[in-house]
Amino acid sequence: MWALRLAEFLAGAAIVVLTIRSAIRTLVVPRALQAFLSRAVFIAMRKLFRLRAGTRHDYPMRDRVMAFYAPVSLLTLLAVWLGLVLAGYTLMFHATGAETLRAAFAMSGSSLLTLGFAVDTGWPSLMLTFTEAAIGLIFLALVISYLPSLYASFQRRERGVAELEVRAGQPPTGVYLIELAWMVGRLETLRDLWMQWEHWFTDVDESHSSYQSLVFFRSPHAEQSWVTASGAVLDAASLFASTVDVPRIPEAEFMIRSGYLCLRHVADFFQIPVDHDPRPDDPISIEREEFDAAYDRLARGGVPVRSDRDQAWRGFAGWRVNYDAALIGLAKLTMAPDAPWSSDRYGDADYTPPLLRRRDRR
Repeated sequence: MWALRLAEFLAGAAIVVLTIRSAIRTLVVPRALQAFLSRAVFIAMRKLFRLRAGTRHDYPMRDRVMAFYAPVSLLTLLAVWLGLVLAGYTLMFHATGAETLRAAFAMSGSSLLTLGFAVDTGWPSLMLTFTEAAIGLIFLALVISYLPSLYASFQRRERGVAELEVRAGQPPTGVYLIELAWMVGRLETLRDLWMQWEHWFTDVDESHSSYQSLVFFRSPHAEQSWVTASGAVLDAASLFASTVDVPRIPEAEFMIRSGYLCLRHVADFFQIPVDHDPRPDDPISIEREEFDAAYDRLARGGVPVRSDRDQAWRGFAGWRVNYDAALIGLAKLTMAPDAPWSSDRYGDADYTPPLLRRRDRR
């Protein structure tokens, strides 16, 4: 009998400890750490939302449905944490003297929600009551502090995405960004844009590595996406550095490096295959014909382009290869709206990266 009680108590304690560990890894530790419980919840919710979202051909419907995916998953995760703590303490209360599981459940719920309507004055039960009440308050405090930080990061990200529409159009393209800057006679102001987006990528790298659910928060406007905006500004800088015949601006190249490091770090967390040391001549998702069309469009618009088209292509491909795989993988992951040279590179609406799949059975 005592052995069964001890086993029950240890099982309940293990559930509580693992739940707290999951919450700490998800909400507290400021780095990209895997948490099995969080992963399981997001996998389950993704499957449900994918069923509801329908096909890629009905994008407005998909966007409306998927806009709720990240917020609902976060709230579900909180409910799962609380439910597991409730279950774990129910087992511990039962093991320490509660007559029935129903009585143990009432004591656990009363303690977790600090209601105080079911209390046992025995020392073991009192200790459990106090610790469970403390855990409930800590969870509440974590959520209260977590959500404002999450939405502050989201607002900073989306401010940059919205501002880019003015320069890069909708959907955003790197070609149009350079073309418009030349048309208005302000090509030199791109230096400030490269610096601004270098800081933007640094901020997104930090926030989306710490709060991975941010990756799935969709933009306020259905046609916008932080992923397609990233691709447009990186392509613009790559074209500027390789194809536009103007004095070299190192800020463009620094921004590209900041961008591909950001996208790689986020892709790594979701186990999207990315080569961290690609060769300049490795294949990319952009065809030579597409680059030639962009080259000709810039030339027709009066933008000074380098006379050696082949070298310009090699230079562009050498820059693009650094972020190509991460960009396309994240566009698939987030079900981004159609945009040239990013989300239009794939056709599988039901793509799921390795982290959000069930583990393969050996």
